Amino acid sequence: MNRTLVTVALLCLSNVFMTFAWYGHLRNLSHRPWIIAALVSWGIALFEYLLQVPANRIGHQTMTVGQLKILQEVITLTVFVPFAVFYLREKLTLDYLWAGLCLLGAVFFLFRARLAGG
Repeated sequence: MNRTLVTVALLCLSNVFMTFAWYGHLRNLSHRPWIIAALVSWGIALFEYLLQVPANRIGHQTMTVGQLKILQEVITLTVFVPFAVFYLREKLTLDYLWAGLCLLGAVFFLFRARLAGG
């Protein structure tokens, strides 16, 4: 299987765990002490790291660290927006669109040599 596709798939899965680790406690554990939320988040984050570390190692065989980072950010926003809207019941605003467009600009600049065939 293509290394880039494997990297994207692993990063998408790791982002689901990361998003729940970072923000899931706001809905589920808001009534509990912060230390409980932190411990639960660390437990969830373990699964995120078990996917993210291999993703970055595989991806680094074909991408630069900057490309991996911006890919991670695009995936993060792609996972986070539906999570925020549907799980945390946050209002969807145009700010997410503008943030996404800024990230697309970053993708262009970090991947432009690759897009041009170089």
